[in-house]
Amino acid sequence: MKKVPFRRARPLRFLAVAALILTAAAMPAGAQKKNKKNAPPSDSAADAKSMLPMPDSQAVDQAIGEALGYWQIGDTGSLHKYYADDVVLVSVAWEQPIIGWDNFLKAYQAQREHVTGARMDRSNTLIKVNGNSAWATYQFVYAAQSQGQVIQYRGHTTLILAKQNDKWLITLNHSSIVDSTTPQPSTFAGSDPPAKP
Repeated sequence: MKKVPFRRARPLRFLAVAALILTAAAMPAGAQKKNKKNAPPSDSAADAKSMLPMPDSQAVDQAIGEALGYWQIGDTGSLHKYYADDVVLVSVAWEQPIIGWDNFLKAYQAQREHVTGARMDRSNTLIKVNGNSAWATYQFVYAAQSQGQVIQYRGHTTLILAKQNDKWLITLNHSSIVDSTTPQPSTFAGSDPPAKP
């Protein structure tokens, strides 16, 4: 019979300890609120970023992701923040490398005139950082509509980046296609599937 009350008391002890911990944690938070009345307001997210520097490999990964996001939506002003002015681009086409941001911008805008709904997804990203330089390689799937046809490419991209003023900039972008699908008529939600012969 002595074991029964002890078993019932165990959950009560746990609740009592938990209540003490929560009370102790709440006291400093209340004291902080009193001190903050006289302090100017601050953005806690910005404070956290400045206090904890991001590892370079994570910063490179974030720069690549943001650059691809701006590339997809066509925001060339924001996209330029991730590319060096003397960037070299080796495209998937059999052509000379594109040298410099201005030439890259012209090629990018010309390509966007011929496609809609362009989307690029990356996977299997590998990043190597060495001081103020880094390289990254990843696989991509590119899909878009061109002249009423759906096009899709799968391939690889390798980037070389340089850290300039605590920002990672792409200095070389080399892509290659592994395979592609033949253009097919685009289908939109609600349309009937094509009839089978």
